[in-house]
Amino acid sequence: MMSDALRFLELPVSQAAADNLALPLHSVRPNSLESCLSGLPKSATAQANLLGFSGEAGQILLFPDNTGALAGGVIGLGNQSIFSGFGNAAAALPSGHTWRIVQNDLCTEAAELGFLLGAYRYQALKAKKAMLSSLANASLRSRIIAGSVMFVRDLINTPANILGPSELADVAMRLASRFGAEAECIRNESLTARYPAIKAVGAGSSRPPAVVVFKWKGRNAAQKSPLISLCGKGVCFDTGGYNLKPSAGMKLMRKDMGGAAIALGLAASIMALDLPVRLELRIGCAENSISGSAMRPSDVIQTRAGITVEVSDTDAEGRLILCDLLNEACEAKPDWLFDIATLTGAARIALGPDLPALFCNNDELANAVLAAGRATDDQMWRMPLHGGYAGWLASSFADISNISSKPFGGAITAALFLHHFVSSEIPWAHIDTYAWNDSSRPGKPEGGEAQTLRALLQAIESFTNSTGKTD
Repeated sequence: MMSDALRFLELPVSQAAADNLALPLHSVRPNSLESCLSGLPKSATAQANLLGFSGEAGQILLFPDNTGALAGGVIGLGNQSIFSGFGNAAAALPSGHTWRIVQNDLCTEAAELGFLLGAYRYQALKAKKAMLSSLANASLRSRIIAGSVMFVRDLINTPANILGPSELADVAMRLASRFGAEAECIRNESLTARYPAIKAVGAGSSRPPAVVVFKWKGRNAAQKSPLISLCGKGVCFDTGGYNLKPSAGMKLMRKDMGGAAIALGLAASIMALDLPVRLELRIGCAENSISGSAMRPSDVIQTRAGITVEVSDTDAEGRLILCDLLNEACEAKPDWLFDIATLTGAARIALGPDLPALFCNNDELANAVLAAGRATDDQMWRMPLHGGYAGWLASSFADISNISSKPFGGAITAALFLHHFVSSEIPWAHIDTYAWNDSSRPGKPEGGEAQTLRALLQAIESFTNSTGKTD
């Protein structure tokens, strides 16, 4: 069932034929309604007066041609963002039609992305598929970004019985092959030697862990071009191990590989847009289960860095995966290093489900990411890497414990644990994300979500433009 996981990444063909058949879709805010209607057929004004259409958020105006057939539509934006305004369009417009966005000062890439992402539904396992409206004239760039987000959503939404560590690794390898990246999948004894902490996390499952590493370079990139390194937590299901989660806490644990999915989707966008960068990606794929071979509370495990870790809580397994990946990623001295993970409930308690927590050791990097988040309506919130809490990770039996000895600041201490494995001179950002929409909202249907993908992509693009390191 995972054979079509990359289907959203198909590059679009020419839309010329579709454009000729597509219905025009206009957009308006209340203060420009009169001007908008003056440029449309008289039937649009009549319908607006009849239905009380005022351009408020969520309103849709449909107008006929002189034969009574549907001729076009107008989306009311109110004062909400362009992305949100178009995010309801595909579901609200009559199904089965193709539309083209009529360009004006309100119609930007955000409009195309809102429409496309609002049209997403996870239907791979449904016998009866829903039919929504489609968009004809989206730009190549918008389709690439939307396709990458949908790819991430599909991965996160896929149940764990279908998407296990091996299947996730296979998707990553197919993605690498699609864009000609140099890739390797590390399993079994090779995994034990190279990523001992990841091996320990997956030891309790009958589905063994794996790590995928791939390296790619844009056609216009050179050896001095920026090196962007991505690491993702790919725990395909998390029982909590011997520190077993309650049933309510386990309900959404198929999304615990959301960090790896977002890293893969971001890599897909970078490669499809052929950014002038060097790219490295690492995802750790595992399942945190219970068995006689599973790691236990109080076990002491080795890490790739040679640092021993006391497993004080088997449900704090994501940081054990990331510590090995981050340590290896630092060897290449990347210009920017990101890790993305559904890491802590503490981040959700602090910021809720919609704001991923950003921890960063470099103000310039943090400011670039935050600015990109605001520009793309894909925001996160910076949290402190407060060194005063580092002592809470002390262990009497190992170099460090995997959880804090205090019941406070869990997202901060998790980030401090990871910071222990990152070279101090490397600009690094850790993103603690929910990767899920608990309910449907404009452009964001219920289910898996590629939080921060669009923000990170824009930050990386801006970084490459500012450095000019392509010689």
